[in-house]
Amino acid sequence: MTFSERQGFKPIRQVLQADSMDEALRSRLWNVLVNSFPSSKEGYKFSHPDSRNLLRFCERAWHEHFKRPIDTIPEWPNEAIKLIRSHFFQCNWYEVYDLMEFVEGIRSSFYSGSRAKEFNGVLAAELSAYRFVDGKLAPISSEQANWAIEQAIAQTSDSYSGTSEHLKQAVALLAQKPNPDYRNSIKESVSAVEAICGVITGNPKATLGQALKVIDSQAPLHSALRSAFEKLYGYTSDAEGIRHALFEENKLEQEDAVFMLVTCSAFVSYVIAKRARNIPGSA
Repeated sequence: MTFSERQGFKPIRQVLQADSMDEALRSRLWNVLVNSFPSSKEGYKFSHPDSRNLLRFCERAWHEHFKRPIDTIPEWPNEAIKLIRSHFFQCNWYEVYDLMEFVEGIRSSFYSGSRAKEFNGVLAAELSAYRFVDGKLAPISSEQANWAIEQAIAQTSDSYSGTSEHLKQAVALLAQKPNPDYRNSIKESVSAVEAICGVITGNPKATLGQALKVIDSQAPLHSALRSAFEKLYGYTSDAEGIRHALFEENKLEQEDAVFMLVTCSAFVSYVIAKRARNIPGSA
């Protein structure tokens, strides 16, 4: 987390970019996209045989995607690419994804293979909420997931500041550039749960099980829900050495860290809501 984020001068970036696209994501996607275009003979017009594939590509793009007259395609390949670039950097964020899908869909007409893996690498690194799946961009998260995290941080910023700090740090580690720290992001998410448990029980070292007993005495939990919370907490004590140092290779991925952050955030909000309902003035 940067100084400006820690001091509150700059907001912590949302966990996943679901309805927006920052400059870094757009720029890096362009770098992959532009290399997906067919090559052309440098210094020659589209009439040169070595530029025919790029001309065919532009004709399809103008006709099928941009829906513009193909006789407006410039004579020079570099000018055509400039027009596509101008659209890419000026259009709405979702239109960038439209163009990516279009190029990926017709790429096989000019070259074999796919750039989906490269696109997905950038999408993951820059925390986009979308990935290429079978040639189409599909969401891997939702606005509700981001809302759950933001809500938990907001709810704990005053009375439960320790919990809030753990959640903020989990977000920062997930968004860390250039190497996200999924393992420690998960640790911070779990630590947020432990912190709220300490407040509930009055014991900073309280376990989740002890906290659940207190919650259960104040507002009875369904046995299946309680069991789910306990098992999820148990997972973090064993899986991939999150809580214990194991020597095997770390296989944690972005989706693991996002899942734990969203789940722990939702649990924190759930606990606060339960206490507020059953103990007036406790929120």
